[in-house]
Amino acid sequence: MRKTQLLACCLLAIAGIAACSKKNDESPRLNDGSALAAAEPPTVQVPGVCEYDLDETALKAQGYTKVFEDNFNTLDSTKWDRWNSGAYNNELQLYTPKNLHIVDGKLLIKPVRERVTGATDPDNSTKKTFNFTSGRIESNYNFKASTATPKVRISARMKLPFGLGMWPAFWSYGGEWPTNGELDIIEGFGERDLYNTNIWYGSQAGTPDHDYTLSMTYVKSQSDQTTCYHVYEAIWQKDTVTFLFDGNIIRKLVSSTPAGQFIPKFFNRTQHITLNAAIGGDQFGTIDPSKIVLGDTYVDWVRVYTAK
Repeated sequence: MRKTQLLACCLLAIAGIAACSKKNDESPRLNDGSALAAAEPPTVQVPGVCEYDLDETALKAQGYTKVFEDNFNTLDSTKWDRWNSGAYNNELQLYTPKNLHIVDGKLLIKPVRERVTGATDPDNSTKKTFNFTSGRIESNYNFKASTATPKVRISARMKLPFGLGMWPAFWSYGGEWPTNGELDIIEGFGERDLYNTNIWYGSQAGTPDHDYTLSMTYVKSQSDQTTCYHVYEAIWQKDTVTFLFDGNIIRKLVSSTPAGQFIPKFFNRTQHITLNAAIGGDQFGTIDPSKIVLGDTYVDWVRVYTAK
């Protein structure tokens, strides 16, 4: 999710190549002809469980210890940094703290259609005009899969927005992106039943070393993700990253395969959690801003567990 302008060029190039290949009739149909859709990553079909919640007693029995938790009774400034800036990926929103709310013990990220001026992105203070605002928070808590904590489980219970152009995300990264790796646990499309997972790594800042189509997976749920809460998770280990939806494994990336070959390179490197709701951007290819339909993102809780 923390991709640079270099990534935008890569996506367009990949989309152009994929357009020459045979279209997969079973690939998901994304909003407005997304460049990502053209690359046709695999799709996993899952049932999903409406209003699912984790059984922490079962996790404890499996050897997990909870090391971080926020139930969003307040938006704790000691736990989270709030963005006040534009972002990357040709996104259309300015992130501001005023788009972050606590409602009935849930974090609400509420996008607004409004004309505002702010920094282009965190690396570029040049003022830019935006037609939307939204919210993004990043945890002050850091974690890593390491010899001391060889298994890290990153979890959130969320209700996703429904609306053309909405790009909600729950993910982790660290350091000079993507040298500490990135785990995209959920990136939504503003649809009721579809999101994707992914991993990133680059040995130099701003330069991913792999073709993203190797590790991206679309997840299509039979349970509505915009009217029900679901639990999205990743288990990070030295040689594997396992993605889960409502307690069920949806894909396991292994370092011995092309899709997971870079996982060991960010073992023992620190990451932190990010929650945000972008609007438009490279996830959707070319999109008419006037046709964007805004939707709210809710987060019930976020947790990190570790195990030996």
